[in-house]
Amino acid sequence: MRKLTMGSLFSGSGGFELASKLSGITPIWNSEVEPFPVLVTRKNFPEVKQLGNIQHINGKRIPPVDIITFGSPCQDLSIAGKRQGLDGKKSNLFYEAIRVIKEMREATNGNYPRFIIWENVPGAFSSNKGEDFRCVLEAICHIKDIQTSIPRPSKWANSGNIVGGTFSLAWRVLDARYFGVPQRRKRIFLVADFNGRCASEILFDEKSVPRDIETSSTTKQDTTNNTRTSPTLCLNDQGGERMDVTEDFTATLRAKGNRAPYVFDNHGQDSRFNGPLDVSPTLGANLGLGGNNQPLVVDAKTYDIRLTSENTRNVRANVYETDTSRTIDTGGNNPDRNQGGLAVVYSTSKNSHHTIANVNEVGTLVASDYKDPPTVMERNLKVRRLTPLECGRLQGFPDDWCKDLAVLAPSEEDLIFWKNVFEEHRIINGQKKAKSDKQLVKWLSNPYSDTAEYKMWGNGVALPCVIYLMKKIFEIANK
Repeated sequence: MRKLTMGSLFSGSGGFELASKLSGITPIWNSEVEPFPVLVTRKNFPEVKQLGNIQHINGKRIPPVDIITFGSPCQDLSIAGKRQGLDGKKSNLFYEAIRVIKEMREATNGNYPRFIIWENVPGAFSSNKGEDFRCVLEAICHIKDIQTSIPRPSKWANSGNIVGGTFSLAWRVLDARYFGVPQRRKRIFLVADFNGRCASEILFDEKSVPRDIETSSTTKQDTTNNTRTSPTLCLNDQGGERMDVTEDFTATLRAKGNRAPYVFDNHGQDSRFNGPLDVSPTLGANLGLGGNNQPLVVDAKTYDIRLTSENTRNVRANVYETDTSRTIDTGGNNPDRNQGGLAVVYSTSKNSHHTIANVNEVGTLVASDYKDPPTVMERNLKVRRLTPLECGRLQGFPDDWCKDLAVLAPSEEDLIFWKNVFEEHRIINGQKKAKSDKQLVKWLSNPYSDTAEYKMWGNGVALPCVIYLMKKIFEIANK
């Protein structure tokens, strides 16, 4: 079996590196300029070399790898941003990634990298009336064939592919909620195979398509929702971190129920409020800055519903607030409400004049949540923020990803490394004063920051989506 290696540009939370390790691929190096994500990836991948600012990387001088991933900064392409496109200060770093890839292929006679993965927001399709995405496709094609010309359609489809003589690329919008996390997070994933025609095979595996729909030549026949027998699902809540669901049998009844979260969806720009939802709204780069889908958790009051009429289409009931659950039974239209109550997650932002909701889904996490973090309402309508731990879970990461980060006794080598990291960060952000050794030691001893972690998760990838891609690449490369 062939061993594959990878490098990650714009590494962020380390999602591509973790997905690679879980798929049998070895991460060799990564590139990031934000100090907190650098610390997180150094703790979780001590063997991976941190290359720093992509603008200083020479693709000919770094270890060649089979796969290069780059979720280039998307703020200038996002519909929540200023839509400056590829000419924006952040999003034009895309061309730096293209340069590094070209340099590596020139130095290795076109052997490395064979695959690349580009991740970005769906706003790239419409940025500059679609011209930016056309430029993305053409720039990637020119890595292998400089003569390739890509026309611009009236509207870009959510999926597509390009096949050349000896290369291929494909793109597709993947939604994280269909890959095992309760977050509605749509992102473009583009895969290029520079030495083969396998890009479409990687992205368009039929097993990855939501729902299994068979073609039928007959008219669909079904009962209406109003007359269909509803299922009886019981939440077995013991007050811990998990809640099991059983059919037809209830858990032990208690006078007081513990409450689980609902999620609501908030669209500030077009005044939509949806919910409750089964999946969280997308975590975005502007988390907390007033972008759409800002998660807010509310612990709803519990009400008892007692039917006044049964076995009729016109159901009426008396509703009153209570703290005690009624006896649960499994009869079709018998009272089975108020079984402990449920919490409710809302999405809100400082720029919105209303709030939107979705069931069991939170709003998109964005990097700017540190300025105006998502809020959560607990009992008695007390509002709290969505915690960084909850944001990490919505991205599919393990709970200990940002634990044990402190460096209590940094070596001289450590201080030199971190001085370079903070100096680069200072220059990029136009800050005037450099950090002293004393300030570096203090930060390393206690680097935890909700601000930095919100930003990291909002800019990051949903881990399950990337695992799917990495496993497919590993499978195809070893055929």
